Amino acid sequence: MDLKIGDKFSKTKQITDAVVRAFAELSGDFNPIHLDDEFAAATQFKRRIAHGMISGALISAVLGHEFKERKIVYLSQTMRFVAPVYIDDMVTATATITEIREDKPIITIETVCTNQNGETVVSGEGKIMILA
Repeated sequence: MDLKIGDKFSKTKQITDAVVRAFAELSGDFNPIHLDDEFAAATQFKRRIAHGMISGALISAVLGHEFKERKIVYLSQTMRFVAPVYIDDMVTATATITEIREDKPIITIETVCTNQNGETVVSGEGKIMILA
């Protein structure tokens, strides 16, 4: 394995209205905080926010894209939603290798999503297995 502790992999995506609406269709989550401007304006957020799991999907995209030369299986992922992602925010998902097991091809990664201002919006930890 040519991976080492400290290796980082990232992907950035703008979370547009179209992305949020497509995710609502895919997931079946039609919560008005994500889709209804008038409803969202009356909340503490003052405007629509993206589904939290869109950030989770970006973490998966990092692993699927950056590890494309290897075959991986996602074993687990924790996620803590720290701050909202608003429509048109640029979100960068970063996975950093924190542990590589010696006995099995299992890697632990710190996962962090930040917005265009560098603010953390999601933090967590994942485990992946590299397939032979």
